[in-house]
Amino acid sequence: MAYIQFRDNGEKIEGTEDLLPFLNTQDVIYEKWGVERLNGHLKENYALTDEEKAAIINAFREEIDELSARRGYQTEDIIVLSDQTPNLDALLDKFKEEHHHTDDEVRFCVDGHGIFTLKSKDGRYFDVVMEPGDLISVPAYTRHWFTLCDDRKIKCIRIFVTPAGWEAIYEENTAAQ
Repeated sequence: MAYIQFRDNGEKIEGTEDLLPFLNTQDVIYEKWGVERLNGHLKENYALTDEEKAAIINAFREEIDELSARRGYQTEDIIVLSDQTPNLDALLDKFKEEHHHTDDEVRFCVDGHGIFTLKSKDGRYFDVVMEPGDLISVPAYTRHWFTLCDDRKIKCIRIFVTPAGWEAIYEENTAAQ
């Protein structure tokens, strides 16, 4: 299960009963989907073929369709980051820059670990540390950035209203043109 850690004082929020109320105040959606339905190869492989990516998406089709119907999402894909990823450090440098999007940023962690750092409504920054099975939806226009944990790998299903709405906007008070 994901946990939250505030950057200014190190305070942690753990456990669904405490995590969900805080995330709700930030309009962040958090859900837990079971990853045990994936066999070891689909879960642990970080060099996926297009067919394997489709099999992972299909394994979570019911949850994706339900969330998409609720939130107006229209498409999904898979992103895989690991030491096998060409130019991984350059990609991570780009993801570590604070930005926002004009649509929600939705990630479902299939395997590995990652950290979304979000700017709260009161201006504090907090980390949402994700593990396999965690889904997070960062609301449109919420300032944030992303990095990997020490294992330097994550496999996520990304869910979009449209891929164009996911383009990063680095200036804080700027909307997409």
